[in-house]
Amino acid sequence: MTKILEIRPSTRIKTRGTLSVGNLSVPCALGRSGVVQMKREGDGATPRGTFELLNVYYRADKGRRPSTGLPVEAITRHDGWCDAPGHPRYNRLVDLPFEFSHEKLWREDDLYDVVVVLDCNMHPAVPGKGSAIFFHIAREGYMPTEGCVAVSPQHMRLILSHVSCGAKMRVY
Repeated sequence: MTKILEIRPSTRIKTRGTLSVGNLSVPCALGRSGVVQMKREGDGATPRGTFELLNVYYRADKGRRPSTGLPVEAITRHDGWCDAPGHPRYNRLVDLPFEFSHEKLWREDDLYDVVVVLDCNMHPAVPGKGSAIFFHIAREGYMPTEGCVAVSPQHMRLILSHVSCGAKMRVY
């Protein structure tokens, strides 16, 4: 059941692409700066490379637990992700409140209703090389992300139902 999710950027619009897994191909949103080889914190770019899908977080109050072979955990109001390059917890899950720069995983919009952590700059996390690079729910109209890959809620659940531990995302 382990799969490779392939992301091919559009040749016309740098912030959009196509995600393919097996016989399924769906539209996806990419970073506002397109795809880059050398990712930097805050550049708004989606990094090129191959990244393992590590685990899934979801909002239990906004939908059922995703069916997947990956580890799944419900998001709480106290979950955050450190994006402060100088902090020892850089590019890691943190408990809120957290006094350093971070993202809240419990969001008012729907982007992190289902969010998959990608093994991007994690082992080890190199300060300034990018943090919180996720696979998550797309904004209306597939508007650009801050560097993540995003798909519709329906496509996310369908894709997750076909992946297990060891699945990878390859961004071209």
